[in-house]
Amino acid sequence: MAEIADRHCDLVLVGDSVGMVLHGLQSTTEVTLEMMIMHGKAARRGVKQALLVIDMPFGSYEETPEQAFRNASTIIRETGADAVKLEGGVHMAETIAFLVRRGIPVMAHVGLTPQSVNVFGGYRTQGQGEDSRRVLEDAIAVTRAGAFSIVLEKIPASLADEITGAIDIPTIGIGASAGCDGQVLVIDDLLGMFTAFKPKFVKRYGTLGEAADTALAAYAREVRDRSFPAPEHVFPDKTSPAGDHDT
Repeated sequence: MAEIADRHCDLVLVGDSVGMVLHGLQSTTEVTLEMMIMHGKAARRGVKQALLVIDMPFGSYEETPEQAFRNASTIIRETGADAVKLEGGVHMAETIAFLVRRGIPVMAHVGLTPQSVNVFGGYRTQGQGEDSRRVLEDAIAVTRAGAFSIVLEKIPASLADEITGAIDIPTIGIGASAGCDGQVLVIDDLLGMFTAFKPKFVKRYGTLGEAADTALAAYAREVRDRSFPAPEHVFPDKTSPAGDHDT
């Protein structure tokens, strides 16, 4: 996946959504630092040109700036990633500044922050009405703290456009606006591999999940009726003068 994405994308984000789409967890809050490092290492082997960013999982950076630095430096050192991403606005600005001063590039994330979904009461749109001021202030705070880019998730398009115009770092939208400087989607969603649910902001560019289901059904059927493996899929006796040999 990383190799394919590297051919087409400017940035590859190893998101903590791996917990849901690959491990079957109920939310991103269950993802561990070890899981992110494992997936980050795999992605690094495939990404040669794109910027590789790795999510810091829930509980790995919120306690203190020092905790955040220890875990961020571990991620960078063990995976070879170019940067880390963490969620939060005003209240995380001090931590972002702490990391940046110590050589850790940080991508910020405001709006709907999935690791705080229990506080928000679900995956609800953020920044509506009077709440727009809060999200705008979050974006400005992380920009001033030194974040090099910012993910805007599940906020009104008008607010995303306002933020994009108000700050001088790139905005990456997910359920935000086409006016953002870039876009990000979970690869399993856009390829149609993860179909447990489909958020409004997801566009499926493929149906790989359906293709896999069809292929596996055909495989199981042919194994059971013994039409697979066919003669062309097995190796003849080496003493046989005919057919391919296992060399």
